[in-house]
Amino acid sequence: MEHRKIPILHTLIHAGRSITVSGPTTPKELEGLKMHPDLDAFRKPQEQLEALIEIASLPEGRIIAAVESQTIVGYVTFHYPDEMELWSQGGMKDLIELGAVEVANEYRGAGLGKLLITTAFEREQLENCIVFTTEYYWHWDLKGSGLDVWAYRRMMEKLMKTVDMVWYATDDPEICSHPANCLMVRIGREVPMSSQETFDRVRFRQRFMY
Repeated sequence: MEHRKIPILHTLIHAGRSITVSGPTTPKELEGLKMHPDLDAFRKPQEQLEALIEIASLPEGRIIAAVESQTIVGYVTFHYPDEMELWSQGGMKDLIELGAVEVANEYRGAGLGKLLITTAFEREQLENCIVFTTEYYWHWDLKGSGLDVWAYRRMMEKLMKTVDMVWYATDDPEICSHPANCLMVRIGREVPMSSQETFDRVRFRQRFMY
């Protein structure tokens, strides 16, 4: 299938600072940047930057980055699901995972998370894909945000709904392990019914519930 990558660029002013939000970025563009030290939710900042460069080099991979003065202050990743995960079991070329969304603490509240995600979907780049995200409470920055589990879940749902991602049922053991965890999905307008049916089989491995 075709992985559409159309460069998009936005500028956002926050607290007098000019931040560019752009992508899908190329590995070379990312190599010239450094990571904000707060971006350590998943791994150390330098290691995370290396992971972003690796994802950007994949045919299906896309990184949308928020940058101020050559420093990445936020990002979102899109890629195929990990081969070890349930979601890869359908062998689907049109199933893309919205993986990580991270914004440095001092830049929160500026609408960066929303702009990062909506930028990825502009100009129908992902209309031929099913995009999903798995929300696990143990990845959430409850301490930094000051929110409880349910308030954070509502915040994440609201963020994902800006690109029309909706809650989907699943019997995936990890998601079912805590009631705050959830699966959110957006099915592009060009996705064939055969892919939707395959995805239904993947998300219900234990029993037929659809």
